[in-house]
This record gives sequence, structure tokens and C-alpha cells, in this order.
Amino acid sequence: MSTKHPKHPRSHPHPDPHPCITTPLTADLIRGALELERTDHGVLPHRLPARARAQCTDPQLAMVESQPSGVRLVFRTRATAVELDALPTKREYVGAPPRPDGVYELLVDGVLTGRGSVPTGNTVTVDMAAGTAEYQPGEPGTVRFTDLPDTPKTVEIWLPHNETTELVALRTDAPVEPAPDQGRRVWLHHGSSISHGSDGAGPTTIWPVLAASLGGVELINLGLGGSALLDPFTARAMRDTPADLISVKIGINLVNHDVMRLRAFTSAVHGFLDTIRDGHPTAPLLVVSPILCPIHEDTPGPSAPDFTDLAKGYLRFRALGDPADEATGKLTLRVIREELSRIVTQRAPDDPNLHHLDGRALYGEPEATAHPLPDDLHPDAATHRRIGERFAELTFTADAPFAAS
Repeated sequence: MSTKHPKHPRSHPHPDPHPCITTPLTADLIRGALELERTDHGVLPHRLPARARAQCTDPQLAMVESQPSGVRLVFRTRATAVELDALPTKREYVGAPPRPDGVYELLVDGVLTGRGSVPTGNTVTVDMAAGTAEYQPGEPGTVRFTDLPDTPKTVEIWLPHNETTELVALRTDAPVEPAPDQGRRVWLHHGSSISHGSDGAGPTTIWPVLAASLGGVELINLGLGGSALLDPFTARAMRDTPADLISVKIGINLVNHDVMRLRAFTSAVHGFLDTIRDGHPTAPLLVVSPILCPIHEDTPGPSAPDFTDLAKGYLRFRALGDPADEATGKLTLRVIREELSRIVTQRAPDDPNLHHLDGRALYGEPEATAHPLPDDLHPDAATHRRIGERFAELTFTADAPFAAS
């Protein structure tokens, strides 16, 4: 995947009529989603299936699983113009500057060729201080990519990783057909907002997508912002999803939501891994502990946003727990890393394809010195690249857990 000199296509609420071939948005054109929901407007990709969604009414989970991180349209065509009508759902925060529109990125034969946004759409206005949200319906818009080479090619449109996106229509000026299976291994990954892509620059530069590109694998990204909580329904979704390689990045959400203590954590991790193994008994399974996060290394959760500089566009997080409570079983990142290492060591004799990666190998003290977490919780765009490159180096190369046979 290259990111050299991309063109920046325009977004139009009313498209130019020249691309006149409309292709139905079917599952054989969409990768990275576990389920497609038919809506009044078109198709809504989901990253958790309906059964899982029915077992949790948390609005945070509903929002993040419908944000199509890692989801893309992939097809073969010789079209020189491609238009995608979409209905995004945007978020606005009371007291904060407007958020940028979600980014759509177009790749031609693996090379980043265009970027665009849809400025229209639904709006959810969130008052974080009051804990309320107000929904306002809006209209679909269009992102258009032109001047593509008039040759047969594989086109990918990566959807915004942080903006719920209903797909309304795909139009081209030449016929479209599904891209053939290249025989690449499928990597199924689950994690928190960092895996989801929080503060990443675009859908192809968040760390799991970068790592997948470097590793030559097909990604299914179940990074769920604020929702990597060892939920059994997520484990069952992973159990039932075909995959060749599996990783679970566990820890930060359990601390910053303060959802359990060490006794419950240990059994929950075993249960989560047992469920995945029910569907994937021999696939390489990598357990990744949290990256360095100084506010929670030795201080339990919960964590809370600091709104002091919100009007200037700065949001920070702070830990509210008491370090002394670690003695009573409250979780810190240090405790979680030690316990995950112990669990993998305990299980490994009966599960030779189970592996462990200390998250500080991806982002530790040297990286924190060079690139501190801007809000004390999430990495910036440059750090996403560092984590993605480091993950690929540690997992996809020779003798690593995900090395090709």
C-alpha cells in the first residue's frame, strides 16, 4: 500500500451524471463487515452480527460497531470515474469545535489514489457533561473519484473508520465485477479504540490496516472503541467468523471503565479464549497486552474526560482511581500485563498456537518520550504508523506468530 501523492477528489451533494452504471451493493463487493443490514437508504455495514447487537443495548457499542473501521468496497473495473452515494452519521460535541468529516480513501491496485468526504448526513449532537445525545436526520451525499486509468484494475474504497456510513449507491462509467480471491490469509483482530483507529489520519493509516498491508493479509477489524470488555457475544462473533489468524488486544477498556477486578478478569480471559478456540482450535491466536499508558500504569480506573480546554479542541483524560486499591484486586495496566502473560504461559502447553505479545513492544517508554499520547489515552497519527509497522515486524516476519508457512 502506497501513500505517495494522493489526489484529492471533490465531494458533491449532487453527482455529475456521467458515471451511469449503477451496481447493486452486495456482500461480494464489501469486505471487513460481519453483516450487512438493509435500510431505507441502502446498506449499513455492521462489525458485529445482529445476535451480538441484541445482547447489549449500550449506545456506545451501537455507535462504534456501525463505524466501518477496516470495511471497504473491492471490485474489478476499467472505469475512469467512480461515485459512491453514502449517508454518514456525524457526531458533534457541545462546547467543542466541529469534527472533520469522515475520510473515504480510494486505492487502485493497492496504491492510494484519492481521498474525499461526504459533507452531508445525519447528525448526533452529544453533550458529554450532561450525558445526552440528540439525533437529527440528514441527506445522503456523494464522493467522486475521477481520472482513473482506463485499464482493468482492482479498486478499493475504504470507508471512514470513525463515521457510521450507510451505502446508498455505487456508480461507474464501466462495468464492475467482484475482485477474485487472491488467496491471502484472513486476520481477525479485536481491540479497543486504539485498534478501532482513534485519532488516526484516515482509514488506511490506522495501525491494524497498516499492519495488514505490510503482512499481506485480509483484515477483519473488530476494534471497538470503548468496548473491548471481554464480552461473551464478541467472543462468539469471533468464534463464528472464518479466519486464519486471530489476535485480541485486551486491557485498557477494562481499566478505564473499571468493570471488574482481578478475580473476574482471569476467568473472563480464559472464557473468551475458550470460546474463540471452539471455532478456531488450531489457528495462531495472539494475546496482546496494553500499550504504555502512563495515567493507568499503576492507577486503577475509571478514567474521565477533562473538559477544561474543550473549546480549544483539546480533550484529555485522567485516572480517577486510587493506586492503593490495587491491593484489593482493582486492575491497572501493569497488573493486566502480568496476568495475561501468566494465563498464556499456563495455557500454552495444551495450545501450542497460542502466543503473547507485550503491548509495550509496540508503544513503550521510548515511543512515549518521542510521541506522548496527546490526550493521555490515544496515540496520534504518527504513532499509529509506528504501532502498525512494529506489529507487522513482530508478528508477520519469519519465526513470528503469524509468519507464513
